[in-house]
Amino acid sequence: MKKNLSAAAVLLMTAVLAGCGGSGASGESTAAAGSSEAAETEAAGQTAEEESGGQESDGKTTFTVGFDAELPPMGFIDDDGNYVGFDLDLAREAADRMGMEFVAQPILWDAKDMELDNGTIDCVWNGFTMTGREDEYTWTEPYMNNEQVFVVMADSGISNTSDLAGKVVEVQVDSAAETAINDDPDLKATFASVETTPNYNQAIMDLEMGAVDAVAMDSVVAKYLLTQRGTDAVILDDAISSEQYAVGFKLGNEELRDKVQAALEEMAADGTMAEISTEWFGSDITTIGK
Repeated sequence: MKKNLSAAAVLLMTAVLAGCGGSGASGESTAAAGSSEAAETEAAGQTAEEESGGQESDGKTTFTVGFDAELPPMGFIDDDGNYVGFDLDLAREAADRMGMEFVAQPILWDAKDMELDNGTIDCVWNGFTMTGREDEYTWTEPYMNNEQVFVVMADSGISNTSDLAGKVVEVQVDSAAETAINDDPDLKATFASVETTPNYNQAIMDLEMGAVDAVAMDSVVAKYLLTQRGTDAVILDDAISSEQYAVGFKLGNEELRDKVQAALEEMAADGTMAEISTEWFGSDITTIGK
């Protein structure tokens, strides 16, 4: 796997996100605000016109993809300050096949609905869980399976969900993990508390510092983060829930959804999707056409 997460970039983005409103108050703002937006845009080599979404760029209509820039390997900032990731590679390839100009637009995860409603982004493509949200967005077919899991420190003495009784669990705000825990009130009641954080990089750092006892998160993201960070943490075998990733559009935007779906099917048929998956995960773990 040739893509690595920059530790400096993680700390920078964590600080930026924290300054945008913390764990719960950020729903009223976008992820690219003020000077941080200009810095991120410049780092990605994108102009302000290209970031606006739905505009003409060099004769092409833009395809603006909203993503959480703190969710490796799906979307994040690399050592050179560029937006990279498995989902962004898929989206870039889809845009090329649709004859559109690809624009990666970082967003706060709990502001994604506002971004879609405002037309700032055309879709959310970033480890976006379709399961349980089928009626809230217009979706492509799912392209990957995932699970919500608990991550704990190896020396914590926690080996299953029963051992989490009386423990502090942390989740990303407005995440599938938060939904899965809220949907299991009996399990949630056993925890001392459920805390929220803007992103999973911060959650893992909280875990390493002992601020929380466990982090509930996507298994795909957890495996990548733990490998890249080299942290002494493990994933519990007990999964909270199983789910599927898909590309989400504003409800009713079937025209663009159909174009993206067709591009995904082409990529699956000619092997491009498998190549991108293998580059990031070491094997083809996608599901379209399987």
